Amino acid sequence: MKVRIKFSKHGPVKFIGHLDVMRYFQKAMRRADIDIKYSEGFSPHQIMSFAAPLGVGLTSNGEYMDIEVKSITDCKTMTDQLNEVMVDGIRIIECHMLDDRAKNAMSLVAAADYTLTFREGKQPDDMEEFLKGLSEFAGQDHILITKKTKKGEKEVDIKASIYELSANDGTIFMKVSAGSADNLKPELMMETYYQWKGQTCPEFAFHIQREEVYGNAGDEENKILVPLGLIGESIE
Repeated sequence: MKVRIKFSKHGPVKFIGHLDVMRYFQKAMRRADIDIKYSEGFSPHQIMSFAAPLGVGLTSNGEYMDIEVKSITDCKTMTDQLNEVMVDGIRIIECHMLDDRAKNAMSLVAAADYTLTFREGKQPDDMEEFLKGLSEFAGQDHILITKKTKKGEKEVDIKASIYELSANDGTIFMKVSAGSADNLKPELMMETYYQWKGQTCPEFAFHIQREEVYGNAGDEENKILVPLGLIGESIE
């Protein structure tokens, strides 16, 4: 049986990288006595995958992982079992069983929501003017950046990767492309905005929090972005 788990990540654990988070959850599954399924072969490992690895230093309210289990009582019991062994900063928000035909969360990732707030001392002199400019920036026909690749540098238009960009009460909100095929980091987005304004983005200027991860329930031409927790047929 496939189970999709949504969890949050806050506090000091934001400085723990993805591989260590994965190792942590492997141990947590054993401590919580989850009847997780193991792969076959000489070196069996828990069948577990994460939707979209979170960058070091970012917090999140919307992380997802898929596991396979041999048996389960119910999703509430699993959530409670896991939360009993979680460290401070990581909490299981929800989980639900999926149909066996449901695609892996990692393969579904298409977009993500982020909120950004300025760190102390990093705010622009004129916050109101800075935030107002975001609408004009996002409204351009093309937003070009220079990306470094193995073959050198190339110019890329990220306009199609920005689904939403707004600000309210000093908080910047963005919905941008995510996933292996097209991933726009919020840090790069803000650096590009600063460059557009003829300014340099201060180092470590923002607290960045991922709010949600979406899958595409439509196709490439007509995308329908749906939270990963709502994709797949629940069989609870």
